[in-house]
Amino acid sequence: MPNKLKQLWEAGTPTINGWLAVPSGFAAEVMARAGWESVTVDMQHGVQDYQSMMQCFQGMQGSPVVPMVRVPWNEPGIIGKALDGGAYGIICPMINSRAEAEAFVSYVRYPPLGKRSNGPIRAGIYGQSTGYQMTANEEILCMPMIETEQAVNDLEHILDVSGIDAVYIGPSDLSFSMGGTPTLDQTNDKQIGMYERILRETKKRGIYAAIHCGTTDYARRMHQMGFNMITVGSDAVFIAQGAAAAVKAMLA
Repeated sequence: MPNKLKQLWEAGTPTINGWLAVPSGFAAEVMARAGWESVTVDMQHGVQDYQSMMQCFQGMQGSPVVPMVRVPWNEPGIIGKALDGGAYGIICPMINSRAEAEAFVSYVRYPPLGKRSNGPIRAGIYGQSTGYQMTANEEILCMPMIETEQAVNDLEHILDVSGIDAVYIGPSDLSFSMGGTPTLDQTNDKQIGMYERILRETKKRGIYAAIHCGTTDYARRMHQMGFNMITVGSDAVFIAQGAAAAVKAMLA
């Protein structure tokens, strides 16, 4: 199955990505029908495990969204299982060097481009007409997170690793690594300058760039800056905000 995100990015169309922290197939089904181009199951900081990831994928299957996963770490076992479960993109945290980026790519790609083990127990369902193994290396998105000052300092070496499709900016950890406050919608000149540098260097190499945002106003600003994919909030955030707004309205 062709990866819709890749097609949209190649056409110059920016995309919006939903985020699943809640381990619920029904929550995933509701989110998938909201209009996002992709929806990511967060296995790092979300309350998700492998079983709930599978349930979320099953909940999303009836909607035309690209199912993705943020894995908990740069480790071949969980990356391979997320892919075998049906992920069409892997976001991997804390990629700080060329060596870590090379390892990540190798875990995502089948031979000869990598060393992913064969066994797409669920993912293979989507590729029956063409043969999943024949198209996976081309269609699966490999997205290392750039979220530390160390990673930005080594940015060119990371981006020069063959097989990286896009980078995903983690604003909170990036600010934290520089001694700042770990919040999403950063406005300080140093961090905005880092974003501009990342956008320049990715564009030079034909690599795409994504970023996590807390508000729609800031997300629109990031789209205008040139990011190809924007994540806005999460299911847990939307539940909390909606519930708080309802209570506030009733008590007014």
